[in-house]
Amino acid sequence: MQVKCVICDTIETLEDHSPEAKRLRNRRVHMYLCETCYERIGYKTIQRHSTGNFHLYRKKKQKRDLI
Repeated sequence: MQVKCVICDTIETLEDHSPEAKRLRNRRVHMYLCETCYERIGYKTIQRHSTGNFHLYRKKKQKRDLI
């Protein structure tokens, strides 16, 4: 299966029966990132976390007293 990176537009080949290929084939909203773009985004995210100005706004889980 040939896939294209959404950031740098490089075309790579994935094995047809790999979990990532099945995920991309069955769920069209998932995007493929090549290894270089994936590592670059991870590195820059870690840098933003270390500055202290980066906040993730996650939903607060409600405590269920009945369970």
